[in-house]
Amino acid sequence: MRSGRRQTGRDEQGSRTSDRLAPAWLRSGTRALALAAVGVLALSACGSTTVDDIKVGAGKGWPLAFHDARNSATSPVTGSRALTLSWSRPVGGPLAAPALVGPEGQIVVTTRTPSCAIFSFLMPTGRKRFCNPMGISAIAGGMAVDGTTNIYVGDDGGVTSLNALGQPRWRTPQAGVPISVQFTGDSKVLTVTQLGQVDVLSRQTGNREVSTFQLLGDPDYLKFPDLPRPPDFTGLDDCSTGGPQCPVANVSAVDEKSGRFYATVWRPGQGSADLVALTYDGKEIRKDWTATMLAGGSATSPTLSGDGSTLYVGDNDSHLMAVDASNGKTKWVQELGFPIRGSVSVADGLLIPAGDDGHLMALRDKGDAPEIVWERKDLALRGRPVQTAGGTGYTVAPIGDNLTLVTFDTHSGATVDSHELPGAEGTTVGTTIGANGEIVVATRIGELFVFKPGK
Repeated sequence: MRSGRRQTGRDEQGSRTSDRLAPAWLRSGTRALALAAVGVLALSACGSTTVDDIKVGAGKGWPLAFHDARNSATSPVTGSRALTLSWSRPVGGPLAAPALVGPEGQIVVTTRTPSCAIFSFLMPTGRKRFCNPMGISAIAGGMAVDGTTNIYVGDDGGVTSLNALGQPRWRTPQAGVPISVQFTGDSKVLTVTQLGQVDVLSRQTGNREVSTFQLLGDPDYLKFPDLPRPPDFTGLDDCSTGGPQCPVANVSAVDEKSGRFYATVWRPGQGSADLVALTYDGKEIRKDWTATMLAGGSATSPTLSGDGSTLYVGDNDSHLMAVDASNGKTKWVQELGFPIRGSVSVADGLLIPAGDDGHLMALRDKGDAPEIVWERKDLALRGRPVQTAGGTGYTVAPIGDNLTLVTFDTHSGATVDSHELPGAEGTTVGTTIGANGEIVVATRIGELFVFKPGK
């Protein structure tokens, strides 16, 4: 249950944010109920809620944080090797997650500004389509987009669904902030909060399809009747680096065929984090196995191989590991010299780690050991490399005094094109790919750069 009091916070200038940043339809319980009722009626009028013909999943565009349920950070689009800068613009606030791209080219990001927390922009021009206020933790919340550009996004104490115009469809309360939002094989919404609450929700209504599962276990209120509920934002500051105050720091990887999904969990008092396998079978969520293996925690979301047999995950001690997805046993460990951040891009057995440190490199899984295929020690990582069809990849690196988008050949690592990001500083939170091969780079300080493919 949600607490009867809404948590308050302060922004970077120290001003009160609970009333100013919270959306108006959340501040008024009556209005929220009315909007929810309108949304349900509209859905009922459009057709049966038992038939779902709206496409979800990877497809083209970039509908999930790492493109697909496996967290592969790859695109089926053949990447262009002759890009040109189409437009760039500031969002108005910082960014903590990659931009998502809907099937029609709608770009969606979450941030933190005095008036809005979620923005939508049009791919061809960068024109703003909508911006909505949300809870102050929306910047850290997970997000997904389905085949008709319905948006699912987590913030303080719940997950909200909006349509392509930013109008609210439904909201479901949860404990914490849903930082992992994925789609299941049967087209449901799978959410995991940083406090370990796991839910499977109807995309049409937001109703829970099965009982909630708690990764940290259910509290014993008979033994501890006065046990307080932690604030929804608890531990969020540790999530970006996989620290101990953030029990679940990453986006789950989902095997859509089997229903099994994988999460990282740092339990209170433990010296390292776990990799946990669970299964959603349409009737319940159950835990299959737990492997304690992530030294110093992990800021790397697990990535599932194309055949579903192997998980790739990194710890905070700079190790990349391959894990047997069936039982959690480690297949091999590779010392990288830098901690991975975000996800490992996996395409046709080629593994390209991400991060804000280290350098661009590619490895190949040989079964019982990895093989370093190539390294580019001259290209420092400033974000998350991605791969596309046709053997083309993209990464951001500091070259001279500027951040530069580098197009590279994934087979050799050779640079084939490069473009400065005008005025960009620091690092990026993600590089994503549109349905027509557009490249969207989002920086941590809150800028978007969109490149269009050449003819």
